[in-house]
Amino acid sequence: MWKRIVKTQRGFTLIELMIVVSIVGILAAIAAPNYQWGIIRAREAVLRENLYMMRSTIDQFYADQGKYPASLQELVDNQNRYLKAVPKDPFTKATDWVTDPPPPTGGDGIAEEGVYDVHSASTLTGSNGEAYNTW
Repeated sequence: MWKRIVKTQRGFTLIELMIVVSIVGILAAIAAPNYQWGIIRAREAVLRENLYMMRSTIDQFYADQGKYPASLQELVDNQNRYLKAVPKDPFTKATDWVTDPPPPTGGDGIAEEGVYDVHSASTLTGSNGEAYNTW
């Protein structure tokens, strides 16, 4: 009768469960930093794409209008609708881009007004060691 009871018992022992939980914990500890790194790299890719798109749009505006836009919003409000909307910075999660005026032209040293270049408003440092606001 004793042998029959031993054969019908099923389940895991405490040590087996502890080993499985330990393995799952180790795997989670390895995966979490890689997941965070992946999120940062994805945001950096979005930032690069947004900057490239806005800079190309500013150049297109200048080629069409002969002047730089007064603000990024003018790229949206213009009759040609260069942009559907000003994109959000993936790190600040707002449209708080930092803009640079055009460099001075001619001998008078007076710069035109408008948006010549655009940068992120984030003060964080990128994976390449440079601050996002210098990209």
